[in-house]
Amino acid sequence: MIQIERYIFRIALSAFLACLVGLTGTIWVTQALRELDLVTAKGQTLLVFLFITGLSLPTLIVVIAPVALFIAVVYALNKLNGDSELIVMSAAGMTPRSIFRPFLTLALAVSLGLGFLVIQVMPATFQELRDVITRVRGDFIANVVKEGQFTALDNGITFHFRERGPNGTLLGLFIQDRREAGKTKVYLAERGHAIDVDGQSYLALEKGSVHQQQKDSRDSSILTFERYTIDLAAFAPPDSDVIYKPRERSTTQLLFPDRSEGYFQLQKGRFRAELHDRLSAWLYPLALVFIAFAALGDPRTTRQGRGLAVASAVLAVVALRIAGFAATSAAARSQAAVAAIYAVPLAAIGLSALMIFHGARVRAFNARIGRALRGRRAVPA
Repeated sequence: MIQIERYIFRIALSAFLACLVGLTGTIWVTQALRELDLVTAKGQTLLVFLFITGLSLPTLIVVIAPVALFIAVVYALNKLNGDSELIVMSAAGMTPRSIFRPFLTLALAVSLGLGFLVIQVMPATFQELRDVITRVRGDFIANVVKEGQFTALDNGITFHFRERGPNGTLLGLFIQDRREAGKTKVYLAERGHAIDVDGQSYLALEKGSVHQQQKDSRDSSILTFERYTIDLAAFAPPDSDVIYKPRERSTTQLLFPDRSEGYFQLQKGRFRAELHDRLSAWLYPLALVFIAFAALGDPRTTRQGRGLAVASAVLAVVALRIAGFAATSAAARSQAAVAAIYAVPLAAIGLSALMIFHGARVRAFNARIGRALRGRRAVPA
């Protein structure tokens, strides 16, 4: 790029990064506040909270980056025109192609990054998020038992604790184990806390006793202890097979799915739509840049308002996204609609390119058509 093109590129890039960081940070904070329940109510650590909320960042970037790019291009073009730089560039002989080149370079860079996130990173984060949420929900201590309540499980265990102390400690524990018919065990402890050993979860009880009633007998034995460990795997319900949704599967799994899987048989359309939606996602940053430049790339004097052009560009972007969502939805129902997923952004790019590089011819052609129509109306019948 020549020096003037690098100057335009720096303006657009700085505006893009500012919008991307600002919008992503703002939305991430609002999303993170919704997950504070993980720390306050479910007893998870701050690291788990940050990890779960951090997994949403790739998705936010994918959604926000095209919008931030569109805003950056609109800002850069308005700034260049407001400072009369577009007019000077045009008068100096710069063609629309030369002015558009730095914006196209930025759009290609964003599209490549977006494509990598959509195809490779996002499915992995969705899958990891699903696994983490499953583990959090399966945390017996954090999610099943409630403070001050007797919780009866289907497997014959009744669990109670008086209150939750600092660092997740449980105070005043009562556990009744009646899993074996005719035999009852009761655990009483002053305190207890969950520990992990080699990936297994245990409940460590302190200063208590075990009351065990013998089978077919009223006699019982009492064993006091300073520390006693119980395997929490016996408390949790049996794990069920995790079925990942299409958006949680890798792109390779979408390209080569297990066609004998029952879930795939029921959701073939969603698998197809998700795959092609990912493969077409990189086209939208390009389309938005083409639309913005087609609407605002012409140099205008400061007396000529650009509000209508900006509004037209925004409406075109909204229409493009609506058409894209409609095409994806249609592709989930019909194989024939897959082409529309690619046709929508490509049509926007083609029409915008026609306006950018051949705008004068298009306007002249429209003017001739308009004069011809007015002339025909003026001829008396």
